[in-house]
Amino acid sequence: MKQDSGHTTRNVKTSGYGLLDSIYSPADVRKLRLEQLPELCEDIRRFIIDHLSVNPGHFASSMGAVDIIVALHYVYDTPTDHLFWDVGHQAYAHKILTGRKDKFPYQRTKGGISGFPSPLESEYDTFITGHASNSISAALGRAIADYNTPGKENSHTVALIGDASISGGLAFEGLNNVANNPNNLLIILNDNEMSIDANVGGLHAYLSELSTSAKYNKWRARLYNSFRRRGVMTEEGKGRIQRFFNSVKSLVSGKQNIFEGLNIRYFGPFDGHDVIKIVKILTELKDMTTPRLLHLHTVKGKGYKEAELNPAAWHAPGLFNPETGEKIKKHIEGSPLPWQEVFGRTLVELAGQDPRVMGVTAAMPSGTSVGLMLEAYPERTFDVGISEGHAVTFSAGLATGGKRPFTAIYSTFLQRAYDNIVNDVCIQGLPVTFCIDRAGIVGEDGVTHHGLLDIAYLRCIPNMKVAAPADEETLRNLMFTSLKSDGPMAIRYPRGKATTPDWQTRMREIPIGRGRAISVSDDAEVAILSLGAMLPEARKAKEELAGRGISADIYDMIWVKPLDTELLASIAAKYKAIVTVEDGILAGGFGSAVTEWCRDNNTDVKVRAVGIADQWVNHGTVAELHHDNGLDSEGIANAACAALAELK
Repeated sequence: MKQDSGHTTRNVKTSGYGLLDSIYSPADVRKLRLEQLPELCEDIRRFIIDHLSVNPGHFASSMGAVDIIVALHYVYDTPTDHLFWDVGHQAYAHKILTGRKDKFPYQRTKGGISGFPSPLESEYDTFITGHASNSISAALGRAIADYNTPGKENSHTVALIGDASISGGLAFEGLNNVANNPNNLLIILNDNEMSIDANVGGLHAYLSELSTSAKYNKWRARLYNSFRRRGVMTEEGKGRIQRFFNSVKSLVSGKQNIFEGLNIRYFGPFDGHDVIKIVKILTELKDMTTPRLLHLHTVKGKGYKEAELNPAAWHAPGLFNPETGEKIKKHIEGSPLPWQEVFGRTLVELAGQDPRVMGVTAAMPSGTSVGLMLEAYPERTFDVGISEGHAVTFSAGLATGGKRPFTAIYSTFLQRAYDNIVNDVCIQGLPVTFCIDRAGIVGEDGVTHHGLLDIAYLRCIPNMKVAAPADEETLRNLMFTSLKSDGPMAIRYPRGKATTPDWQTRMREIPIGRGRAISVSDDAEVAILSLGAMLPEARKAKEELAGRGISADIYDMIWVKPLDTELLASIAAKYKAIVTVEDGILAGGFGSAVTEWCRDNNTDVKVRAVGIADQWVNHGTVAELHHDNGLDSEGIANAACAALAELK
C-alpha cells in the first residue's frame, strides 16, 4: 500500500501557533515544563480548527482528546512505549505531535497522510485503526509480546479507547482476557458520552454514574505497599487480595465496578481536560505491573463552542468558517439528494405503508439516515450502538417474530458481522434487508473505510440476493421488492449524491434477477454491463468509444445474485466482447460471476472485468481513485478496446 508521490499544492499555514511551532516530535513535548502543557493544548486546538475548516476531517473527537494525547506523549517514551488507538477519530493531535505537523494540512488528500493512524505511515502508529473496539485486544497482544521478549519487559503499552467503542463486543472480549496473563497494560477510557450520534445502551448509563473515592485509592495504595514490605503480597496471593480490595471499593462506593470485577484496577473518573492532573496520574500509574483502567471524562468538540453544543453534527462537519462556525453547504437546492437520504425517506414511506417494517442501525442513525425513521417511528427504530454483529442477529430475531427489518450498515462495517449474516440470517432464510451504505470507493477516509468487498463476501452465501441500484427510482423499487419477497436481500449503494432530483416516484416491484437494456443498437461490437452507480460512467464510456469509432451498447444488470442469465445469454450471442463494470473488488465480484457463467456455458464472447484489482486502495477523492483504478469512462473505454484487440 504505497503512498502517492504528490498532492495538490495550496497555501497553508503551519507556523504562528505558539509553543507548537517548536514541536517536531514527542521528545520536544517532554522538554516543556509541566505548566506549559495547557498552552500547548490550546495551540494544537487552534491548529486543528484552522486546518479542518478548509480541509475537512474528524473534528469533534480529535478536539476532545487533545489534553489526553499531550499528557501521554509527555509521560511515555514513544515510540519505544506503544500507543494503541481505537477508531482513530481522536488521533489528530497525536499525528501533529509525531512529525506530521507540516503534512497535516494535506491529510485525507491523495498523496497526503491518512486520516487514521497507520504503521505504514509512522513508527509512532503501532497499529492500524479505522474500525471500532479493537484497541484493547491489539494492545493486550503487544503488551504480552513485550513481556515475553528479553529486553522489552519494561516497555509500556497504552490503549486509548473512546467514542463509545467500549460498548463494542470485541472490546468486552478484550477486557475479559486482560487479566488472564501477566502484563502491564493501561487502558484509558476517553468517556465523552458520545459516539457519532448519542450513545445508547446500559453501559453508557453505567459509565455516566460510575464514581470512585480518592480517599479509598490512597488507603489502598498504603495498604498494598505495607503488604509488599511485609512479604504478604505474593504472586499467589494477588488474586485474593485483589478481590478483597474490590469488595471494599464496592462497599465504599455503594456499587459494583464492572472493570474491577474483571480484575482490572480502576481509577477515576477524572477530568480529561486537566492536562497537568492527567500527567500526574499517568506518572503514578506508569510503573504499575498489573492491568489497569483510567477513566477520563471529556467533552467532544472541546475548545470550539459550536462543536461542544452539537457534537454529533460536528463529528465530521465538512467545510466551515472558523470565526463564526457557519458550515459551508455543498448541497444546491434542486440537485440530487445523497443516496442515504433517499434510502431514509423511502424507509419512512415503507414504514407508513407496512407496520411490520423496522429500522436498525449500529451507531449511525444520521450517517445512514435511519434517523429519519427514528423521528417518524421511534418505537420501530433501533440504534444498537457499535455492535454490528448484534445488529444483524437482533434483526434476525425481529424477522422470526414476523417483522421486516431494514438493517442499514456501512459496507466496511458490515464485514464485522459476517458470521451473523451467514448463520443467523441466511441459513434460516430470514427476510432481513441489508441496506449497505458507502458501498465501493468512499474517498478521503481511505483503506479502512472503502466498501469494496461486500459483493464478493455476500455473493457466495446461499439464500442471499444481492442487488445494486443505478438510480434513486431503482433503489426505492428494490426496497419495495424486498418487502414483498421472502428471504434475505442485500442492496448496496455508494456514498455521495445520487443522479436525479426527481426521485420520489411511486414504488413498484421489479423482477428479481432481471436486468435492463439501457441502449441497444444493431451494429455494436461491445456490451458494457454496468452494476449499480457505475451507470453514468458507462454512458460516458459509450460516447468516448464512439469517438474512437467503436459502437457499444449498455445494460444495467441490477442483480449480482441471482444473475440475469437469460439476458446474459442473449448478450453473449450478440457481441464480440463484454465489459463488466463494478465499484468493488474483482475477485469473486460481479465480473467474476459473468465470467463464470460464460465459461460454464461455453460462449465465445471475450469478457473484460473493470473494478478494483487485488490490492488495497488508499485515500483521495472518489473521482481520483476511480480514475486511478480504471473505473471512470476512460478506463471503461480502454478495457473495451483491449478486449476487442485481443480478438484480432
